[in-house]
Amino acid sequence: MMGDENQSLGEMESLILDDNVAVDQSLTQKIQSFSDPLSSSSQPSIFHLSESNGHDHSMASSSSSSEYLRISVSDPANVEDTCNSVIGSNTYTTYLITTLTNLVDFDGDEFSVRRRFRDVVTLDDRLRDVFRGFFVPLRPDKSVVESRMIEKNEFLEQRRVGLERYLGKLAKHPVIRRSEELRVFLTARGRLNIVRKVDVGSRMLDGAVKLPKQLFWERRGGGVDLNEVSRPAKGGRDLLRIFKEMKQSVSNDWGGVKPLLVEEDKEFLETKDRLKDFEQQLSNVSQQAESLVKAQQDIGDTIGQLGMAFVKLTKFESEGAVFETQRARAADMKNVATASVKASRLFRELNAQTVKHLDKLHEYLGMMLAINNAFSDRSSALLTVQTLLSDMSSLNLRIEKLEASASKIFGGDRSRIQKIEELREAVKVRDDAKDTAVKEHERIKENNKNELDRLEREKQDDFMSMLTGFVVNQAGYAEKMANVWEEVAQETSAYVNFKQ
Repeated sequence: MMGDENQSLGEMESLILDDNVAVDQSLTQKIQSFSDPLSSSSQPSIFHLSESNGHDHSMASSSSSSEYLRISVSDPANVEDTCNSVIGSNTYTTYLITTLTNLVDFDGDEFSVRRRFRDVVTLDDRLRDVFRGFFVPLRPDKSVVESRMIEKNEFLEQRRVGLERYLGKLAKHPVIRRSEELRVFLTARGRLNIVRKVDVGSRMLDGAVKLPKQLFWERRGGGVDLNEVSRPAKGGRDLLRIFKEMKQSVSNDWGGVKPLLVEEDKEFLETKDRLKDFEQQLSNVSQQAESLVKAQQDIGDTIGQLGMAFVKLTKFESEGAVFETQRARAADMKNVATASVKASRLFRELNAQTVKHLDKLHEYLGMMLAINNAFSDRSSALLTVQTLLSDMSSLNLRIEKLEASASKIFGGDRSRIQKIEELREAVKVRDDAKDTAVKEHERIKENNKNELDRLEREKQDDFMSMLTGFVVNQAGYAEKMANVWEEVAQETSAYVNFKQ
């Protein structure tokens, strides 16, 4: 029923509405010319971080030229999975990703490749592993359940839009946009070589087999893979390490002994707390923005239905009119009907612009999840350092006890002396691993700081742009609606005077 009414309303609009409902440009210029009170240097900032000291991953300005001028996702198509050994039909969806780039080391400036969602997941995993401590934009969820609950075409369109936004955010990031991972994803022809994940059971078995070597943080062939030590533990391959770090984490939370290394950056901890409060405020404003959008939509629909009701009443009055006053009333009601339908259309346009501007709130809420992931990278790196230091402390304590017992035996104890040497070698191994883990922790800390600096700069511009656009939009359409009703008031003034 509502669909039929909306269709009738649309047909009515096409007959009586003027397409010229743009916001008054002079009003826009007046509002944009106002001085910005929030841009004053005297205003307090949410973050209070020192300037960057020029680390390897220096953060470029958001206004700098991007390597990717445009990225579009289109044309979802089903492809039969010929590599799958399972008997029966098995298909997946690919999307056409077209990239316009100004990369100088390529023959052409536009590339078109087909990628499936699994490729996007692989890209996301790789970026999170390489760019630890950065605010890596969140990829769209897999949404398997949702895909079964809604129409396929609608689901594909939602995913297409989500992928396009995700890739656009990656291309705007001052560091990630220059990564080899993103370049290959966007420009490499043909099917990507995806490394399939090992099943959980195999990982558990693999972890159990390697337990003796993991006791000493060793790899095959002896020695320590320092790069692996500094990365997060993954599945059963690092089973014992996971247990050790879990034990260390519990000790940090509940143990009576303070870890040998703790987070002492008070400025960062204060910033982290402010960001939590900022996230809560964002959530509140976002909810109110959604309520505003719904209210504007309801008002627009209601005014539109009011206009349709007046159209029917006008027809009734006109068909049965005998006296001139009845025809005058019919003409006035027609004017009100026309104004109502115009106002309804203006409300819908107002709502579309409101969503466009206030969507920045939802975007920043999504960014808060990326920020929390970057902070988790920092916590994970610190936990690795803490675990290694704790291991070294335990080993040194064992060495002291063995040396004390060996000194009581005349001539020493060869087995104890040999064990002491093995433990000292284990301490050296952990010390090397600890140095590498500390460097990784410092690198992530620097990435966090640079990203927070960037967030502060971009947040200022983004929020002022959002607020200015929202205010200009509301004021402009309010003036337009006032003009519509003022015109009706003038047209009905004769009838009003006649009644008086």
